[in-house]
Amino acid sequence: QVHLVESGGGSVQAGGSLRLSCQASGRTLESHSLGWFRQTPGKEREFVASITWSGGTTYYADAVQGRFTLSRDISKGAVHLQMNSLNADDAAVYYCAARRGWADKRALRYDYWGQGTQVAVSS
Repeated sequence: QVHLVESGGGSVQAGGSLRLSCQASGRTLESHSLGWFRQTPGKEREFVASITWSGGTTYYADAVQGRFTLSRDISKGAVHLQMNSLNADDAAVYYCAARRGWADKRALRYDYWGQGTQVAVSS
């Protein structure tokens, strides 16, 4: 069992930055991958970024490539999503997720989910 807790959401002006964190606890993450997804009302959960825990390989959605950076802190069992140049399309509830195995862009492949953290972007 992996327990995930997100933090760092909030409200920011367009063009600003936020840093989301996801603290994992429970079993070791050595053979897991962690991902961030986001969701707005009436829409499906959308892939944002993912990272393999052991090698640190990252993957990004085209919509955030070059603006978002995902990193991991092995000693603390946490991942951080640095979000820059935020725009209205980035406003959503952001969820951290974990799965055993390789990183995946499909939400249904993830076994563990956090409660989500809200990101609002004002113009």
